Amino acid sequence: MKSNILEWAYKYGALFVIGFVIVFFSLWDEHFFTYDNLSDILRSISIVTFVAIGITFSLAVDGFDLSVGSTVSLTTVLAATLMVWHEQPLIVVIAVPLLAGALIGMLNALLIVKIRIPDLLATLAVMYIISGIHRTYTKGYSIYNNMQMSDGTNAPGVFQESFLWLGQGQLFGIPVPVVLMVLAVILVHLFFTFTKWGRQMYITGGNEEAARLSGIRVRRIRLAAYMASGVFAAIGGLLFAARTGTGQIDAGAPLLMESVAAVFVGYSVFGAGKPNVIGTFFGAVLIGVLLNGLTMMRVPYYTNDIIKGSVLVLALAVTFIHLHRRRA
Repeated sequence: MKSNILEWAYKYGALFVIGFVIVFFSLWDEHFFTYDNLSDILRSISIVTFVAIGITFSLAVDGFDLSVGSTVSLTTVLAATLMVWHEQPLIVVIAVPLLAGALIGMLNALLIVKIRIPDLLATLAVMYIISGIHRTYTKGYSIYNNMQMSDGTNAPGVFQESFLWLGQGQLFGIPVPVVLMVLAVILVHLFFTFTKWGRQMYITGGNEEAARLSGIRVRRIRLAAYMASGVFAAIGGLLFAARTGTGQIDAGAPLLMESVAAVFVGYSVFGAGKPNVIGTFFGAVLIGVLLNGLTMMRVPYYTNDIIKGSVLVLALAVTFIHLHRRRA
């Protein structure tokens, strides 16, 4: 009986908590459960979800990517400077940050796969390198329309309306970032479930040596996973710039913890017991609902890290307790 209750709590506990907090905040404030507020929540978690999907890829191959936050910051200021400093067309504004994200993923894979530095240490080092690069590139300044340059002149460009539409626009009455997020979740779920590469990522993460002996090109799979992690973090950076209309140098700093929490909450959704994009999405929803509801309750913003850290600890505790029970 006790075992069945624990199993049910593991599979559906995260969904129950999401439902509970939605009901609680709805009773607390009548404006919580409205279309406008729920749209704001989904719009806000779209960026976290993209970054968390990247982390999901790295965890699927039994790795971990700590550099996603810095990647978001770099790609945010890259997109901003391409418009404000260099007046580049939209295709360049989008393509260059995505390429930068892929290159960061390749750098991570090189350090991990070729040089054999442990994932956490390699991506931690890259995190600091990328943070230093984007701060040096912008000289520590955030980027905004017609900003004053160091030589006293004003930057010639502004954020393009077509770019801002990606973060602020609507498609059939639904915020564009929400549409992109749902499409990404569906496509990545199909990739992991039905494609050879997706299944090989899970096999590699489960037992790398067994995967190698079965003929899977493990190095190539891990390279692909880290490149995907960088690209999805870059998409998060693009959406951040499009939503705020600025290139903030610390854009990605708070996103790492939120994304990691979302991924580990997702381990328990429907009893998956592994990184999965559907669970990651529900984890992001939980984080978004909590932060939005606490803001409506006028809880001081500086307590948010306590909440996010607590959610992460709880998610890790539930996940690893269940894994230890399975092994026992």
